[in-house]
Amino acid sequence: MTPAVSSWQPQDQSLHDLLILLRDAFRSDNRDQLMLQQRLASFNRIPEYNSYLAHILTRMPQQEAYTRAIAGLTLKNNIRSVFNDIPLPVLDHVKACCMETLHNPDPDISVRRTVASVITAIVTRAHPHNCNDIFNHLLEVLTNTTDNPIAIEMGLDTLAKICEDAPQEMGTHDMLDQMIPRVIHFVRHANDPKLRVLAMTATNQFIVTTPPAPALVRHMDEYLSALFALATTKNTNDDTRQQICHALVSMLESCPERLQSCISSVIEYMVYCTRDDNETIALEACDFWMEYCNLVRLRGQLLPHMDNVVAALLSRMVYSEADLLMMEDDDVDATTPANQQLIDPSTVPPPPPHMAQDDSNSATDSADENAIDHHDEDQDDGDLEDDEFYSEWTLRKCSAASLDMLSTTYGPPVVSALLPHLNGRLTSDDWKEREGGILALGAVAEGGMQHLAPHLPEMIPYLIQCLEDPKPLVRSITCWALGRFSVWFVEQAATPEGRRSFFEPLLFNLLRRILDRNKRVQEAACSALSTLEEEASMELVPYLEPILVNLTTAFHTYQHKNLLILYDALGTLAESVGAALKEPKCLFIMLPPLIEKWNRLSDHDAALFPLLECLSSVTTALGTDFAPYAEPVFTRCVKLVATTLQQVFLSDQNPDEYDPPDVDCIVVALGLLSGLVQGLGHLVEPLIANSNPPLLSLLAVCVHDPVSEVLQATNALIGDLAMACFDKLRAFLPPILPELINQISADAEFSAASINAVWAIGEIALRWDPADMQPFVEPILHKLLPLFIHPEIPEALRENISITLGRLGYGCPEMIAPYLAQFLDPWLHTSLALREDTEKDTAFQGLCKMVKMYPQILAAEQFFFLLRVIGGWQRPSQHLEQSFREILEGYKSMLPKEQWQQVWNNLPQEPQRSLSQRYNLML
Repeated sequence: MTPAVSSWQPQDQSLHDLLILLRDAFRSDNRDQLMLQQRLASFNRIPEYNSYLAHILTRMPQQEAYTRAIAGLTLKNNIRSVFNDIPLPVLDHVKACCMETLHNPDPDISVRRTVASVITAIVTRAHPHNCNDIFNHLLEVLTNTTDNPIAIEMGLDTLAKICEDAPQEMGTHDMLDQMIPRVIHFVRHANDPKLRVLAMTATNQFIVTTPPAPALVRHMDEYLSALFALATTKNTNDDTRQQICHALVSMLESCPERLQSCISSVIEYMVYCTRDDNETIALEACDFWMEYCNLVRLRGQLLPHMDNVVAALLSRMVYSEADLLMMEDDDVDATTPANQQLIDPSTVPPPPPHMAQDDSNSATDSADENAIDHHDEDQDDGDLEDDEFYSEWTLRKCSAASLDMLSTTYGPPVVSALLPHLNGRLTSDDWKEREGGILALGAVAEGGMQHLAPHLPEMIPYLIQCLEDPKPLVRSITCWALGRFSVWFVEQAATPEGRRSFFEPLLFNLLRRILDRNKRVQEAACSALSTLEEEASMELVPYLEPILVNLTTAFHTYQHKNLLILYDALGTLAESVGAALKEPKCLFIMLPPLIEKWNRLSDHDAALFPLLECLSSVTTALGTDFAPYAEPVFTRCVKLVATTLQQVFLSDQNPDEYDPPDVDCIVVALGLLSGLVQGLGHLVEPLIANSNPPLLSLLAVCVHDPVSEVLQATNALIGDLAMACFDKLRAFLPPILPELINQISADAEFSAASINAVWAIGEIALRWDPADMQPFVEPILHKLLPLFIHPEIPEALRENISITLGRLGYGCPEMIAPYLAQFLDPWLHTSLALREDTEKDTAFQGLCKMVKMYPQILAAEQFFFLLRVIGGWQRPSQHLEQSFREILEGYKSMLPKEQWQQVWNNLPQEPQRSLSQRYNLML
């Protein structure tokens, strides 16, 4: 097919002016860049502007390639942004120019690639099914120009770009059945590696579509054969091996059955590529192992290769020179605390005798500490911005993640394959080898914990010792690895020996590393401590003083991101030990520096958000003991909410003048207010009454917010206020309650907001006068009953609906009881999963009120199930116990003796015994 030649010709003066403008507009030394860019943008008003750009790109070989490429990139951007505004004759001219170049490619590669990008822009904006003329030209180029490698390269490059930008639409294109065999031909037979790579790049796009492109599926065996031929060819170049790996990983993900017959050979090839000197290839191959763990059908076929797989992954878990070069060689030193006596755990009053530290594991003296913390190498491992756990994805991290997934999936075979390699690495003189070995040990901690357990008593002391390593990178990875074994350490704390030998050395050494001079180590130690706090919970109570001393001392030395992790560690501690923090010594250590930080941070400081979240956990744990500090914190939170709402209003009204604020400020402020309300209880009433602006007026605005996170926090605070000071909330309920009802839905995006709305309604129903609540009961039931039996709602939502239905029955039993038969079965089933607490107790009290009001509404099966559930209660409140007794005695007197005996005899033994003992219900 010969491309149509456009007869359009540019005007010489206009062409000359545009060329000058293009040259000047993109010169880096031009001081009038903004003006030139504005002039260039103004050309969009000229109908033939894009024809001029196409002419410069494709028909002016005498011009500099850079200028022509700039014209092409401008043309591509115009097509992408204003495609529908381009006149059809202009678009036809652009296509004609590009097709000419496709058949007669320009000698300059930058021009060829730019033309390919312009064609791609046209196809993606016009949609592939409307561009058969372009695909006919591409097919002709790939079929009839075998003696012109430049034309083939340009054709494949163009097709690869189109496939990359529109793989889903291309996957169903009618012409793909003709094109894919031709492209696969170049995978197998092209002499030029560039052509093979371009052909594979185009083909691989159709593997990852969902489902894989039917045309490729029909030719998959042919493609696999071509790939295997290349894989077994010696001296394939790096780009080729990378594309082979990409293809095999993609097939494993989307059509693993295609690899089943040859999976052993594929595994061997991927092991080989995982060891490749080119890290880009190795990283591509490394993805294979994580994807493999998801395949149940092929899982067993990896076992014979496990030793080689683990060895290959282990070899890539050592820092490369490139990894180390990425880390800035700057001073990451943190200020040394002035008073070492305050922070050294060895100076804290000793724990009870059975928890005393072994001398061999006691804190290092100050001189040794200084020798370590002032080591010259502390300053050569980068800042937090290059952090081990949050910087870009590397081969080392991918290898560790793969080993983690393999150990979780396979367990013992992975641990058995790893252990023979570890000893040599952990004792190596090369710090990078030691560090990589510790990384591997931490990677298998969670999946292989059970199988590593016999070796841990020997390994753990070595890891504790590594926390003193001169190299900060070794210290930081050791903190991370030890944190991964937190479950094991907590198990050891069950015995005095285990506590003394393992739990306490871990805790005290992590506390020392929290005050390390290296920021990377600080971060890793804080993160590990947070993990330990979550697992250890109340086991930490004997050590609260040294923990708090070190955490609060770090307030004075930590900077930027490490402060955020420090706040998280303190908040996690509060959540883990709760009211144990109320001890006067703990309050004295923790609150003054925490409030000082609060007072010093401005409302615009990014660190304020995590501090708000930390304080929320602390205030909830401390309860009324936080009261002396509550007023300024409460006032500032109300101010933050009000200010942000004002900014939202201004942005909505004048979007061109005001940027929208970060609504996270509202979310975290409301979260802290919830913590204060939960902690202070009724003591919060004066703060509510004196808030300026009124907090409850702000909540009446927040409850309308379109952002789900804001609604979630708002609804939680409304429920907390209902519990703590209902009288203050009462007057605002008529406008607030309809909004809570509106938010009840199965919408996944608003799931958390819906859960909290249902819970808040239950708290309100428990306390509001029935006459005031009644107008809202029908709308609430209209939302709750269909949702309660919805099969796919989150379990937390179902449980909250159960509690709220019971509480509605408590307040308005005459309105809820007629519906009891509709929801009692799922209600009772849901109740079995609920722990016995005040919420469940009051919900059952509501159920009892409804049953007593309409006892005949229960079917025989429902009554039998109710008996079983009542018999399963362990600690009902006195009020609920009495309600149960009245119900059971009422049914026993109401039912014929034979029917009661039949029900009783069918009860399982345990609830029958419970009911007999508690209510004397035997015949």
